Amino acid sequence: MNMHWLLLAVMLIVPAKEAPKDDAPDPEDADDITLQLAKVRRIYVDILTGGDPALQFRDLLMTSLQNSKVFIITEDEDRADAVLKGAADDQVFTDAHSSSDGINAHAQLGGGTGATGRTSSNSHYMGMSVGDNESHKSEERKHEAIATIRLVNKDGDVLWSATAESFGGKFLGASADVASKLAKRLATDYKAAKTGAQPDTGKTQAPAEKP
Repeated sequence: MNMHWLLLAVMLIVPAKEAPKDDAPDPEDADDITLQLAKVRRIYVDILTGGDPALQFRDLLMTSLQNSKVFIITEDEDRADAVLKGAADDQVFTDAHSSSDGINAHAQLGGGTGATGRTSSNSHYMGMSVGDNESHKSEERKHEAIATIRLVNKDGDVLWSATAESFGGKFLGASADVASKLAKRLATDYKAAKTGAQPDTGKTQAPAEKP
């Protein structure tokens, strides 16, 4: 038997290995993203989509990130470890409400007598009608802001993303409140990646049995 037929026989006997599925999640990729997030120190905040409100929100976001004392915010994109991109919107609008109340009452009383010949006949009728309709209109001025951002490394990989919205906080306006929420969330997730912390699942590990 020559070498060609020998190789053919081996291919028929040994089953081929299944090709890995492309859509299957790779845990190593998730771990790699976490490691890259933990290495981010200097951040550049890109121009956000959304016009003038987004430009104002960018300044608020940069201030909130700087105040977190976790990251270094740079104006030079080339020096940044990662770039924050996304979109933001800030709107002031009037919410109008209207309602109407109505009261209606109607009463009628009637009576009559009648006779023929010399006897006279009388009839009495009384009617009453009451109507009252009142409408109420109110307007409420509201302020709403929303933003969605993502942290992208130099290779174009998304390391982190989040969305937040607000109608305004107790001490902050809507946009400032959203910026504060996103900065705190990024700082928290960054510290978790830095320390390798895992989310609490609520399960308590049983103590090991003594030998």
